[in-house]
Amino acid sequence: MANRTRKTYGGPRTVHVPRTRRRDAQPIVLVVPDRPTLSQRAARALGTWLWETRASWAPVPIAVAALLGTALLHVLAWWTAFLLAPAAFAPYGWLFWLALRRPAADRSIRRWRKALAALASLTTSWAAAAVFFGPLAGPLEVIWLALAITAQVLWLRTRRSTATAPIEEIH
Repeated sequence: MANRTRKTYGGPRTVHVPRTRRRDAQPIVLVVPDRPTLSQRAARALGTWLWETRASWAPVPIAVAALLGTALLHVLAWWTAFLLAPAAFAPYGWLFWLALRRPAADRSIRRWRKALAALASLTTSWAAAAVFFGPLAGPLEVIWLALAITAQVLWLRTRRSTATAPIEEIH
């Protein structure tokens, strides 16, 4: 390389290094950073945004893990569906116990409790059916998607309302 130029892999960039005048001079090393492509910049922006808002997206990986877990259980131990099916009534037992122990005077609290019990019961029923039939059989995939979207919306709504609400003491 008589003119001391070198091509890099990123493109036709050349670096001109002047000759050193002394014989015992150390070699010169220049590091030329590559400019990221548009797709690299978009992927980095998306990754940064997802990392900064990762607490807001908590139900999504839980829903994906539930889908994969039920698929694995369907393949390895389909009979566990018979153990999950009676567990679908557990949220209503929790609701009954909560009504006896901590009765809610506010109507909205009762509605939230009933909706949460219904959502938990539906989720457990879906898990039992997904383990028995497979998570992608029939309408189970649409039910999974609806449950995941519902959980995400409720998660975002609850986080927004609790972030601005004042903290109350429980006596």
